[in-house]
Amino acid sequence: MTTAEAPSHLRENPFELAKAQLRRVGEVFAIDPNLIGVLSQCKKGVEVSIPVSMDDGSINVFLGYRVTHNIARGPSKGGIRYHPDVTQDEVKALAMWMTWKCALMGLPFGGAKGGVICDPKHLSRGELERLTRRYTSEIINDIGPERDIPAPDVGTDGRVMAWIFDTYSMNKGHSVLGVVTGKPLSVGGSLGRVEATARGAMYTIQAMAQKQDKRVDEYTVVIQGFGNVGAHLARLIHGQGAKVVAVSDSRGGVYNPKGIDVPAALAHKQEAGTLEGLANAEAVTNEELVELPCEILAPCALEQVITERNADRVKASVICEGANGPVTPTADHVLEDRGVLVLPDVLANAGGVVVSYFEWVQGLQEYFWREEEVNAKLHDISVRAFEETWLTRERQATSMRMAAYGLAVQRVAEATTTRGLYP
Repeated sequence: MTTAEAPSHLRENPFELAKAQLRRVGEVFAIDPNLIGVLSQCKKGVEVSIPVSMDDGSINVFLGYRVTHNIARGPSKGGIRYHPDVTQDEVKALAMWMTWKCALMGLPFGGAKGGVICDPKHLSRGELERLTRRYTSEIINDIGPERDIPAPDVGTDGRVMAWIFDTYSMNKGHSVLGVVTGKPLSVGGSLGRVEATARGAMYTIQAMAQKQDKRVDEYTVVIQGFGNVGAHLARLIHGQGAKVVAVSDSRGGVYNPKGIDVPAALAHKQEAGTLEGLANAEAVTNEELVELPCEILAPCALEQVITERNADRVKASVICEGANGPVTPTADHVLEDRGVLVLPDVLANAGGVVVSYFEWVQGLQEYFWREEEVNAKLHDISVRAFEETWLTRERQATSMRMAAYGLAVQRVAEATTTRGLYP
């Protein structure tokens, strides 16, 4: 059996969207078209066949990818996702977006991404481990602490990263802490990594609130996605006094205009595995959720949630992109025309890769930091990137996304020019 022909949840080709964004950045910031041409292509990619012995004695053959977009600023960095709708072009787009994200945050990395077409919810622990170890063995010559450093993404977690770390290390004959980030603390993970993406988003929202002369506790918030990013963001922003009026997972959402009991929602999700049936809240679909009245909408699940089909019905005044690519370029124009402020993914959800960078550094040094240090350094980098983006937005009279992408692409273009072309 093969899973190669998995259907895609995406309405538009994400890599074509990513390249269109890049071309637009080149026009707005007057970047050499030759450099834009170079940056519009991925450096390399591998497609691997992953045969796995299943618990029932059968053999399933899964399809996996690992793509490196760019290494002008350093080794490539990016997550691995396990999802039934993974496509090669999705992985290529995500790798490109990782390049811009790392550059915007000032990290010495290029962008990469990996993915396996599978549904981890339908795999046993043993099947998941065998899949991960075989996938790692297939890409083992393409990853490494000075080459390409994977991390968790949709459908993967610290346990999966530990298997990758162990498989790589066993093949090298010694433990290589820096080969992967997002590891459990017991095998070289970093304090603060689990909630880093959400914490970075919260720091971005706090910085935006200052620009708007507001406090975080004045905002009403809707969060789509209640996994690693969405659940932690709900907890953190609720702790800052914001009113979270709706949250959702893959099965649907819950809404209460007076405010969701976030601790109760977290406990219910942990116990029941879903938000369905949460007390004192009405059920809504994920489609309805993004159109609910609120100040801040935080899509924290998958790509292309807000499109030209629903952008004119979004009632939020601010969109904080906790996921990668949740707003399509066409929807971006609609939102911009309506005066909706979009905090783009390369800025808003970069906390994860920032603390992954910290974990990589700690692993190479074999010296680990206190959680307060990690969070303080994350705050400094997040706020600095926000301020640089906000200033560029004002100078260029453009959107936050265009400002963020402009800064990032210029930095990668400068590194490319400085290094020159070989030979």
